[in-house]
Amino acid sequence: MTTPVFSIITPMWKGASLVGASIESVLAQTFTDWEMIIVDDASPDYGAGCKVVQAYAEKDNRIKLIAAKVNKGSSGARNEAMRNSSGRYFAFLDSDDIWHPDYLARMKNHIEDCTDESIAIFFTGYRRMNSSCKEVILPNYACAGKKDFKKLLHHCPIFPSAAIVDTSKLKEKVFFREELKALRDDYVYWLDIMKQGLAGMGYPDILVDYRMRDDSMTASKTKMIKPQWRIYREILHFNVIKSAFCLFCWGMNGLRKYRKI
Repeated sequence: MTTPVFSIITPMWKGASLVGASIESVLAQTFTDWEMIIVDDASPDYGAGCKVVQAYAEKDNRIKLIAAKVNKGSSGARNEAMRNSSGRYFAFLDSDDIWHPDYLARMKNHIEDCTDESIAIFFTGYRRMNSSCKEVILPNYACAGKKDFKKLLHHCPIFPSAAIVDTSKLKEKVFFREELKALRDDYVYWLDIMKQGLAGMGYPDILVDYRMRDDSMTASKTKMIKPQWRIYREILHFNVIKSAFCLFCWGMNGLRKYRKI
């Protein structure tokens, strides 16, 4: 059995109503050398999401389902998928987001064209859609260019469902920090990769549809302040002054990111 180029890492939580559309977007990819590993994070839905995934897995052996017995949050679910993957590239896709048909093909071209050996994270832009994924609710978002550890402290433009990690660049394996559950775990994951002297490269292509919950436009952003502060103080061990400065920059960049015009 050949090793796929991409391992698609998909955590799922009560995903019965949406995961099918995400899988269909993967099946529609013009680049077909992939495996998709979906980890159901002990969803309290009586196996409804697992049944949807299993139906696809029975038709296409590139799709694999892992049903976790214990809920660990998206961090633990992603780690489980990563441990069971075999591809060089980890392509992250949440179970409610949608890839455009040429996502993998165009990202593969970007990766192959990149001559900077320090780049381990490749990410693209995305459309910000309503929860039904039928209406754009904010302008398209993209942040092109090289992003290193220092830049990421003040602003994180990397959206998991639009990001790919080249695992061959990692000096040692990096996993999501499960103690963070599903709150800022992706942000710390990118930082942990960049601590190895690596960086990310953003591209202006709009290749992903991000479903934004109808109630998340402002409330969830204010709820992120405390977890973000915790990252600076407890994970990165910055002093109060440096943490406050980083939080201020992060907040200002966040306001620009989520403005409607």
